Amino acid sequence: MKIKQVLFAPGTSAFFFDDQRAIKGGAPHDGFIYRGRPVTPGFTCIREAGQSISILLVLENGSVAVGDCAAVQYSGAGGRDPLFLASTYLPVLEREVKPFLEGREVSSFRTMIEELKPFEEGPRRLHTAILYGLTQALLDACAIARGKLMCEVLAEEYGLPLVPRKIPIFAQTGDERYTNVDKMILKKVDVLPHGLINNLPDKLGYQGEKLKEYIRWIVHRISQLTEATEGAEETHETGGASYRPTLHFDVYGTLGLAFSGNLDRIASYLASLEEDAGGLPLYIEGPVDMEEKARQIEALRKLKEKLEALGSSVKIVADEWCNTYEDIREFTDAECCHMVQIKTPDLGGVENIVESVLYCKTHGMEAYQGGTCNETDVSARVCVHIALATQPHRMLAKPGMGFDEGFTIVKNEMERALTLLRYRVEGPRMKEGRG
Repeated sequence: MKIKQVLFAPGTSAFFFDDQRAIKGGAPHDGFIYRGRPVTPGFTCIREAGQSISILLVLENGSVAVGDCAAVQYSGAGGRDPLFLASTYLPVLEREVKPFLEGREVSSFRTMIEELKPFEEGPRRLHTAILYGLTQALLDACAIARGKLMCEVLAEEYGLPLVPRKIPIFAQTGDERYTNVDKMILKKVDVLPHGLINNLPDKLGYQGEKLKEYIRWIVHRISQLTEATEGAEETHETGGASYRPTLHFDVYGTLGLAFSGNLDRIASYLASLEEDAGGLPLYIEGPVDMEEKARQIEALRKLKEKLEALGSSVKIVADEWCNTYEDIREFTDAECCHMVQIKTPDLGGVENIVESVLYCKTHGMEAYQGGTCNETDVSARVCVHIALATQPHRMLAKPGMGFDEGFTIVKNEMERALTLLRYRVEGPRMKEGRG
């Protein structure tokens, strides 16, 4: 089956582009926007509307494969590609991608990905957002041509056992840090709340006191809300009084700011959070941001060692400066953290996401298949299939910052795919079981 025509549709992403450096530097809120001048190159204001571009591959049989180009909320920070604006990159897609794909045969996914190598480096290198959307569309085309799910295509081509098993979902609150926690508890989310701890005065506290208060409130709220629903019909395997989610907070390097980069003080503070967490597993993402990869790896490595010396079970998660497959290998090989976030749009091609999860798992590193609130429904659904094929330790509910929408998109796509996978194996027995 050939690709008959390639079309592009500009769209919006589910959130916004934010100038992380300006926000961490104390830019004040004014309603939904931030006041002040942007710091990161390419931004014209601190918060800008997110954009996306859909790549539509019209196949010979009339079917249409889709992939969405999208970039992370904090574009241009931590070594990432610059802002992804449709007006800038639509001409690039028309010039580079359209003539390259039209008339091309839909072969194996890995063969088609290999043919994209000229676009991954050198003078023809494409923005990671374009590679992200392009490889989604090619994976979808392969699935359509074979009459299979995208996770089945990946499992076949990478020689992976396709186990119909749920991936723990990690949900983020955005700035609705209390209301959305209540929603997460009621829906029995596996991992929560992210918390968006991206500044000192309002969220972390100058000595970390506000984060400690927030953790204690969440633990109390879990107990309070689960007790209130005891006796109700349980629809989640860990519901009711047995509901014990994992706590995962992203602090965007603010601990480094609060404690002036003193790793001993940061480690002591992190260890102290165990008592606040009430026995729930606790992960802290991005405790420091050293503004350069080698320094980041070294700082996280020392921090991990100090936590272990204190006998702490708190785990640290790498994010900033860990963007590409090569970065993820470096962080993993250095054993500088307990978990790596595989921030899907930053890796560009789907194949890099697959390889990153597999590398982490085979080298003793916990793999968090993340991403950004600034993606789309299409990219989120594709990511579910990547996760089902590769089985990371958790995946992000996305897109958007409203919680319910992203959680619904990811969870429902996962449940649909799992139901179909079980049907492939059990067939008529499923129908008999329901009778």
